[in-house]
Amino acid sequence: MSIEVYRDAWGVPHLRATDPGELAFAQGRVTARDRAWQLEVERHRAQGTTAAFLGAAELGWDTFVRRARLADTARRCLERLEASDAPTAAWVRAYVDGVNDGLADGASRAPEFAETGLAPGRWEPWTPLAVWLSTHILFAGFPTKLWREQVARRLGEEWTELFATDGPGTAGSNGWVVSGERTASGAALVAGDPHRFIEAPGVYQQIRLACPAYDVVGLAVPGIPGLAHFGHTGSVAWAITNAMADYQDLYRERLRRMPDGGVEALGPEGWAPAAAHTETIEVAGGEPVVIEVVETGRGPVIIDGPAGDGGPQDPGGASGDWEAVSLRYPPRVTGELGFGVLPALLRARTVGDVDAAVDGWVEPVNVLQAADTRGGLLHRVAGHVPVRDRANSLRLVPAWDRNHAWAPEPAPLPRTEVRGHAVMANARGLAAPLGVEFAPPHRAARIGELLDASADWTPESTTAVHTDTDNPSAARLLTAVERAADGLSPTASAVRERLLGWDRRMDAESADAGLYAAVRGAVVRRLAGHEAFAALREPAPYPELFRPWLALGPRVAFALETLLTTGPVPAGDVDRIVWEALEEVGAGEPPAAWGVTHRLAPWQALPDADDAQWPGLAGDHDCVLSTSSVPGWTDRSARASAARYVWDLADRERSGWIVPFGASGVPGDPHHRDQLPLWMRGELAPVTTDWQNLTKEQG
Repeated sequence: MSIEVYRDAWGVPHLRATDPGELAFAQGRVTARDRAWQLEVERHRAQGTTAAFLGAAELGWDTFVRRARLADTARRCLERLEASDAPTAAWVRAYVDGVNDGLADGASRAPEFAETGLAPGRWEPWTPLAVWLSTHILFAGFPTKLWREQVARRLGEEWTELFATDGPGTAGSNGWVVSGERTASGAALVAGDPHRFIEAPGVYQQIRLACPAYDVVGLAVPGIPGLAHFGHTGSVAWAITNAMADYQDLYRERLRRMPDGGVEALGPEGWAPAAAHTETIEVAGGEPVVIEVVETGRGPVIIDGPAGDGGPQDPGGASGDWEAVSLRYPPRVTGELGFGVLPALLRARTVGDVDAAVDGWVEPVNVLQAADTRGGLLHRVAGHVPVRDRANSLRLVPAWDRNHAWAPEPAPLPRTEVRGHAVMANARGLAAPLGVEFAPPHRAARIGELLDASADWTPESTTAVHTDTDNPSAARLLTAVERAADGLSPTASAVRERLLGWDRRMDAESADAGLYAAVRGAVVRRLAGHEAFAALREPAPYPELFRPWLALGPRVAFALETLLTTGPVPAGDVDRIVWEALEEVGAGEPPAAWGVTHRLAPWQALPDADDAQWPGLAGDHDCVLSTSSVPGWTDRSARASAARYVWDLADRERSGWIVPFGASGVPGDPHHRDQLPLWMRGELAPVTTDWQNLTKEQG
């Protein structure tokens, strides 16, 4: 092999090889050496085996993954890929070979293996596809349908969509493309930041992949070959955000046990056999758990028991009948995951190439933007959205009703012309025909407002958009605060006056932002405690895994703008709640500056005992600098920018990128968290492409 590995000043790997297959091997190997622990965790998560080394807390995830048949779906998709696109299948295998070649070396440097007693396992050719599925299976937020079911049944059908918004369980993003006539160079810029749960190590890996066929820089997902989401080939650059499309369905199933132990499910054509088998989940420090895995003609059963309460296998007793919930998702139905797009993107030279490549995309459904050095611009949706009855998008639907079947062909995908600039920020817009719940318009509108303010954009000035802390979503609560003037105590009146004079910026050092957050939290808690929502405070009868989508408090927090003016809580009660919140905050200790309580809270498979190390953050959920907490319950932020980037089509070396931590997943490595200070300040690390300015690794 003729693989060469170079590093820039931030430890980012730049790989060079003689052909795409050798380069895929190199990408797999360097990822295993830099991120062995992360890859091992992701492999286990994709297989539903994390409880075997992380303990009973992971049992809910493992049960879901196995019941949803993620690993089996990945195997199916690989078989389909091998039959329809053998070169891409071989390319994926080369990546896996590289991972297996580098794992032992990577594991020897990662202390987590010794801490857990875990030995690195072997990746299979289908493992990257399983990792992709496990990473994105919750992106479309199908558990929200469980929530709407509870709202409709307990609060009333008319309130089914009352809480519609993008909550912290949804992966969002900002993205924008600026055409050449609005930049200083005359060439386009593509910029943005994906919003994900922040994990340590990070969910994105800066990398460069170079061979005679292409030379691409971008952000990879560790465990996945190529650059699926964000890349710059030199002549064309692309980026995505979550389209907020709805493409997964939940069916109410009726099942029955047969005398021979088999299972039947009631479908549109009557009772039919369902596939069923048992699996054993090993649990560190506990007894193994045996689960039954059932799949009907709609899809795998993910919730078993009457009304989906996770009860006994045969809750119907002597009759042997019971209810369950099945999940239908495109890759399970079609055997397609869209991995053929990945090498095609690396070979792209124009927006036309990118456009043609992403025609084959499946999951998740994304809004994509691209620009090239010829002046080409692209703004479209990519992915597979089934055509079916609208009720499928809202709630659970009966499996035995043929009106809820999927049409043979997916929905057409919207696109639009780029004029000056285009923004994508999960709001109701381009992808509106494909979804139900979207982000409020605040981030998209604010980015558009900022972009309109200049026709001379540069990569350097673009960082001011990334870091904007204006919080438009505060306006409605501030209006309610303004109404709450009568009868306030002197201390509450002082709180009110400060808020009405506040500039709405969620800066980390802002005491007024901290004051606003305290009042908002008090309003949310009182609103969630109102008698109108009493029925929704009862726990939903679904597995613990789905609780982030089913808890009333977070739902109220993220729908606060709507609930202040709409819903079952009378307007007079809303005004009283705001008045009481002002009194509560006024009577207590003065809230700290926003960044004192709004601190980073990354997810780690093995939590770090030193929680105090995590810094305070600026921004808020609806700011362009999106740093989400759960108002009313915690100011800690677990969801924020998992990366930021600016792709310059005039000069790739003027591009910039940043991740929250660093290139290495190894504690103690110089590049483990060296980018965190830049990320905190909103700065970008330079993209270096001159091989002379990189350091070659030996061996």
